[in-house]
Amino acid sequence: MLIKTYGSAVFGVNALTITIEVSIGGGNKYHIVGLPDNAIKESLRRIESAIQSAGLKMPRQKIVINLAPADIRKEGSAYDLPIAIGILAASGQIESSEADKYFIMGELSLDGGLQPVKGALPIAIQARAAGFKGFILPKDNSREAAIVSELEVYGMRNLLEVAAFFNGTEKPEPILVNARDEFFNHVSSYEQDFSDVRGQENIKRALEIAAAGGHNLILIGPPGAGKTMLAKRLPTILPPLNLQEALETTKIHSVAGKLNAAESLMTERPYRSPHHTISDMALVGGGANPQPGEISLAHNGVLFLDELPEFKRSVLEVMRQPLEDRCVTISRSRLSVEYPASFMLIASMNPCPCGFFNHPEKECICGSGVVQKYLSKISGPLLDRIDLHVEVTPVNFNELTSAVETEKSVVIRERVIAARTIQDARFNTNSSLHYNAQMSPNMVRNICKIDNKGQTLIKSAMEKLGLSARAYDRILKVSRTIADLAKSEDIKLEHLAEAIHYRSLDRDNWSG
Repeated sequence: MLIKTYGSAVFGVNALTITIEVSIGGGNKYHIVGLPDNAIKESLRRIESAIQSAGLKMPRQKIVINLAPADIRKEGSAYDLPIAIGILAASGQIESSEADKYFIMGELSLDGGLQPVKGALPIAIQARAAGFKGFILPKDNSREAAIVSELEVYGMRNLLEVAAFFNGTEKPEPILVNARDEFFNHVSSYEQDFSDVRGQENIKRALEIAAAGGHNLILIGPPGAGKTMLAKRLPTILPPLNLQEALETTKIHSVAGKLNAAESLMTERPYRSPHHTISDMALVGGGANPQPGEISLAHNGVLFLDELPEFKRSVLEVMRQPLEDRCVTISRSRLSVEYPASFMLIASMNPCPCGFFNHPEKECICGSGVVQKYLSKISGPLLDRIDLHVEVTPVNFNELTSAVETEKSVVIRERVIAARTIQDARFNTNSSLHYNAQMSPNMVRNICKIDNKGQTLIKSAMEKLGLSARAYDRILKVSRTIADLAKSEDIKLEHLAEAIHYRSLDRDNWSG
């Protein structure tokens, strides 16, 4: 008897329908075909034990299982459940009339329990797009799949519950999650706040500009000046995710298996802070079975690289293309997948190995040329892609012990949201653009126009600092953001001067 069940394979952040065909006939061997990997080839051992633990019988006949399309590589253990249901339906132990109306995914334990799978959200989106009635999957994944409307989602604990569902003896209510309610009830709840930070008003200003325009930023200063503390609080002043961004972000984390059972939708902007020992592949994504890397997990959020010169140079250089294109393509001989990677890069570093170069009070003990050698660990092309270079100085005792209330994150965020609203109106004809940092060079020429005095100022800055054409564009983008924060239609001289000021690493006193 031939039975078809349906599952899915995830490529990048999208899913593809997979048909699982199960045929039982004469003989006593088991065969799985259709380019399965080792995890799928081993599945029959798990399936046999799970079926017996559920009090059902594994047929002692020839079983042929085909995963179609047969020319696409299938990977992972999530096909255990649809294969098991196909075997039980083909052997007449469960009713088969409804089996082809549902997507079925799940890894089986030896006792018949269901283990969570990766990519439940994109699979649920594909199930709805392909016109299936519902989606049966492990209980731990049910909430993330249930945010897809017009699809019946059933979270099951074990194989026996799934068998009872198809036999009609038990039919639980589908899991219901209102995506909008879930989103608006939990949006932007952070523990940290900018009011925790004493002093550093100029650094807060730079972070506000970065947040308003989505600009990349690097903090340079001695140890203990508050670089990490400030960076950790940046997400608290970013505009809340909209529902579309929340879905995009949730898809990526679902594919990576980073969502827990209680989460259905990510409502906070991601904040990723990998250690400096990270590999190239872990940062940008990849592997034999490509998975999203840290830059994709930071999509719509912040990627914080602490102690930037301590990262391997090759790791930093692989970020150059994603910083420009805001996506990363992982190519292998058999497939090519694309992951979104639109993130804000925030980096921090000491100015030299001892940490006290340019310190107002302490003396640097690094030898001649050591500072330049240390700074040269960060390549020019990478620094060129960072819009704001900000020097962080230590907080003095009076500021540290001051009882004066400092601005809360919610106040700063209101100004950032107001600036982003101006940018939304500016880019309303282009759905892929949301903030100033995303502008193309051609758009910069049209939108970031400056008068003759501004032209003279930026010409002087470029000649003195030796700035590249990319740095010129980035100064104009930052000045446009500063003007948006000031609610100014035109870029004024003071806006341009402030943007030029945020190029610390191009100035003479950082040449070593």
